[in-house]
Amino acid sequence: MVKRMVLVLIAFGALSACAHAQAPELKLPTFDHLRAQATESVDFSLSPLPLQLASWFIHDDDPNSAAVKNIVSGLHGLHVMHYEFAADDVYSRADIEAVRAQLAKGGWTSIARVRDQKKSQDVDVYLAYESDRITGLTIVASEPRQFTIVHASGSLDMKQVDALRTHFDLQRHDPSGPQGSYPLL
Repeated sequence: MVKRMVLVLIAFGALSACAHAQAPELKLPTFDHLRAQATESVDFSLSPLPLQLASWFIHDDDPNSAAVKNIVSGLHGLHVMHYEFAADDVYSRADIEAVRAQLAKGGWTSIARVRDQKKSQDVDVYLAYESDRITGLTIVASEPRQFTIVHASGSLDMKQVDALRTHFDLQRHDPSGPQGSYPLL
């Protein structure tokens, strides 16, 4: 469940930050020492140039694609880290808590905190903003056998947020519906 939610949030995060303003600094650990122990690992970082190149491949022949292209073409940076392990507690929870501690300091606002004590699952979503523009989005999700950190920086005005909400239909949740939609948080 957490993995599915995180993947949806990653897609939203990847599309929802474009460059015009600067998010507060966030120093992410490299986790190089965990790569050999992980059964699955993803670690990628995209700066403005590769993101700009990616936007060239998005056709703007319909309104939705044009809106996505507009947002992606302005991304300032995107960093995604995901590690899965064969056993519980291979990684140090202190490493993940250090990232959360940075986000608890000035410049970031916690907008969602989900805790499942039975499954030891934690998900936090943070925003950085200036005036009426979002300048950063960070998602930290952890459980005993995996963790994911997504950090997008840039700027997004509220009209773009509404367009994304409409595009992804984030307002509705109907688990019995035909597509079996899931809540994001």
